[in-house]
Amino acid sequence: MPALITEPTTIPAAGEPPKIIEEFVGRINSGSSSVSLALMTSPSGWAEPGQTPAFDEYTLVLDGELVVESIGGRSLTVRSGQAVHVPPGEWVRYSSPGADGARYVAVCLPAFSPDLVHRDEEA
Repeated sequence: MPALITEPTTIPAAGEPPKIIEEFVGRINSGSSSVSLALMTSPSGWAEPGQTPAFDEYTLVLDGELVVESIGGRSLTVRSGQAVHVPPGEWVRYSSPGADGARYVAVCLPAFSPDLVHRDEEA
């Protein structure tokens, strides 16, 4: 039987200035460990520490632009209406340096967990 998810849970986010993570499906809001689905709103100038997650992450940008840096200084600019996939075990760093920030949906398989992110140590 279908299950209605009436509202997300806002969870803490890494990076500065703070972004908003609204988890609809995942370990916190729905108890799912197999997948997480979250709406992210990151302000202009937001950047998070690099990470090497142990999960697939699919990101669909709804508004603005998201910059996705990978190992070796390569980066992609993902614009509204575009998506990006980062496979598990690949170093990545997300940011929204554009004037409008970014609003995007992230899907993680298995579900996001702080234990699976493996963030870089801050200097």
